[in-house]
Amino acid sequence: MSFKKKILFLHKILGLITGIVVFIVAITGCCWAFRDEIEDLYNDYKTVSPENTKTITPTEAKDIAKDIFPNNTIHGVVFGKPNDGIEVIFYDAKPEFYQSIFINPYSKEVIQIDNHLTGFFAFILKGHMRLWFPKTIGENIVGASIMLFLMIIISGIILWWPKKRKNLKQRITFDWKSTTRWKRKNFDLHTIIGFYICFLAFIIAFTGTMMSYNWLKYVVYKGTGGDKVAAFIIPENNSGVLKDNYTIKPIDLLIEKLKKTDPEAESFELHYPASDTSSIYVEVSNSKGLYYDSDYRFFDQNTLGEIETPGIFGKYKDAKLADKILRMNYDIHVGTIGGIAGKIIAFLTSLLIASLPVTGTLLWFGRNYKKKKA
Repeated sequence: MSFKKKILFLHKILGLITGIVVFIVAITGCCWAFRDEIEDLYNDYKTVSPENTKTITPTEAKDIAKDIFPNNTIHGVVFGKPNDGIEVIFYDAKPEFYQSIFINPYSKEVIQIDNHLTGFFAFILKGHMRLWFPKTIGENIVGASIMLFLMIIISGIILWWPKKRKNLKQRITFDWKSTTRWKRKNFDLHTIIGFYICFLAFIIAFTGTMMSYNWLKYVVYKGTGGDKVAAFIIPENNSGVLKDNYTIKPIDLLIEKLKKTDPEAESFELHYPASDTSSIYVEVSNSKGLYYDSDYRFFDQNTLGEIETPGIFGKYKDAKLADKILRMNYDIHVGTIGGIAGKIIAFLTSLLIASLPVTGTLLWFGRNYKKKKA
C-alpha cells in the first residue's frame, strides 16, 4: 500500500468508529452555542426591583436555602447587580444533585427553584458530554472519540492535499453542473467543507479534549512555559481556625467590601469554606458570559486578608501567558471568546462538523456498493 492509501485506510476506519459520536457531539454543540441568549428570553424571575434597604448576608442566604434542601451541599451563592436576585447553587456528585434557589435580596422571599439537571439544555449537555450514557462510561467514550477525531482531521488534510498545483482549484471550489452526479457532489461536500473548517474544527476538538484529560491540560500548560500548579487550589487561612466570638461574621462583610473595591464587576460568586481552617473563595466575574478573565480571590475567614494561591486560578491581571491559555480553554471551545461573532462561528463550525460523518459514510457506502455491483 502507498502512503496515501494507508492514510485513507486509517481515515476511513477511524471515521466509521467515531462517526456517530462526532455527529452527536457536534449537533449538541450547535444547540448549546446560544444557550445564554435563549434562556435570557424567559428568565425574568432572576431580576428584582431594587430597594433602598440592606440586602441579605451570605449567612442569611445560606440559612434560607438550607431550609429548602437541608441534606444537600451548597456549592456557592451569587451576588449580582442591585436588580439581580441572589442565586444559591447546590451541587452533589453522588447522587447527582444540581439545583439553584433564587432569593429576593431585599425581602428574603424565595423567587424560583431551578433544577439544572432537567429541561432542554440539560438534555443537550448530557448528550454532548456523555451521549446520555452513565457519566463515567459516556465521558470516556466521548473523550477517546474526539481525540481520534483530531487524527481524522490531520489525515483528512493529507488526503486533501493535491499532488499538482493545477488541481488545487477543484479542491477548494464547488464546480457543479447539471450533469454532476450525486456521488461527486457528496465527495465535494466532504472534502471541500472539511478543508475550510479543518483549522476551527481542530481547535474545538482540541479544547474539548483538554477538558476530558487532565494530563493533556498539564502538557499544554508546561509546554507553554507555565510555572505554577496547573490546578484549582483553595489555600488555608493565615490566621488558623475560625474564631467564634464575632458579633458579625467576617464572611457577611466580604461581599459589601468587594462591591466597593470592584464596582464594575458583573457578579461575585462566594463559596462557603469547607472547614474552619480553609479560606473563603470568591469568583469575581468581570465580563458577562465570559469566564477566562474572572478573578479568583481567597480571603482569611478571620481577618478577610487576601491570600495568594499557588494555582493558576488567581487574579487575571497576574496571569501569565500559559495561565491565560488554560483559563481561556472553555471560552474558546464554546466561542464566547469572540462575543456573538465567536458564537456564530462556533455554531456554524459545529454544524459543518456534524455533516462530515454523514458525507463520509455515504462515500464509504458508495464505494463499497460500486464494487459489489461490478
